[in-house]
Amino acid sequence: FIRRKKRNKNKKNNKNNMIENEIIKGKKVNFDHLLSYGFKEKNNRYEYEKSILDQHFLVSVTITKNGQLTGKIWDNHVNDEYTAFRIKDQNGEFAGHIREEYQQILQDIVNRCFNSNYFLYDQTNRLANKIIKQYGNKPEFLWKKNPGFGIFRNVVSKKWYAAFMNIDQNKLDPKKNGEVEILNVKLNSNKIKELGKKKVFYPAYHMNKKNWITILLNDTMNDELIMEYINESYLLSEK
Repeated sequence: FIRRKKRNKNKKNNKNNMIENEIIKGKKVNFDHLLSYGFKEKNNRYEYEKSILDQHFLVSVTITKNGQLTGKIWDNHVNDEYTAFRIKDQNGEFAGHIREEYQQILQDIVNRCFNSNYFLYDQTNRLANKIIKQYGNKPEFLWKKNPGFGIFRNVVSKKWYAAFMNIDQNKLDPKKNGEVEILNVKLNSNKIKELGKKKVFYPAYHMNKKNWITILLNDTMNDELIMEYINESYLLSEK
C-alpha cells in the first residue's frame, strides 16, 4: 500500500511538472551559472523569483542539488498559488498568456544555465559541448537501433571527424563487461600504431582501423588531450 501510494504521488508530481520536464529534457544544469543569473542558494538548493504582469504574479523557480527543476506561480492579489496554467484543457486567453510567460522564463534559464546532455556520461557530454562551442555543429543521431550513437560532421566537407557510441566494453576487451561510451577519431596511420599500445586506446570499433582509433571515455584521459585528437581529426576531415 505504501509503495502504491508513493508511485501515485510520483505520477502526480510528474504530471504537475510536465512543462518543466519538457523544457529541461536532454539538458544538465551548470551550477556555476546559477548565482550569476540571479539564483540564491538556500537550504541546499537554488531559488529564483521574478514578477510578471505588473507584479500581479510571482514566478518562483527551484533547482535542487541533483538538477531537478520545479516552479510555481503565486497570485499576489489573492495570496495563493495559481495553477490554472497547468491544466491541459485550460485554453483561456489569460491562462495561456500566463503559461507563455512562465515558459519564456524557464527557457531563458535553461539557455543560460544548462548544457545540452546528448549522451549518457559526464565526460562524453563535456566533450560534445566543447565541440559544439568550437566548431558550431551539433551531433547527428542517424540510427534508430542505436540512438546513443552520435556523429559530428565537418560543415564544409560533410565528412565525419568524431563518432560517439555507447557499447558493452567486452566488444573492446573480452575480459571486461559493462556499458561504456567511446569516441572514434580519424588520425594519421603512424600515430594510430603508436597510440594503440597505450591505455584507453583500442582498434577502431566499427570503423576503418587503419585511419580511425577508439578512445575509451572513462575520465582516465583529460578532456583537453582528447580535444587535441578531435582537432586533428577535424583537420583531416577537411582534406
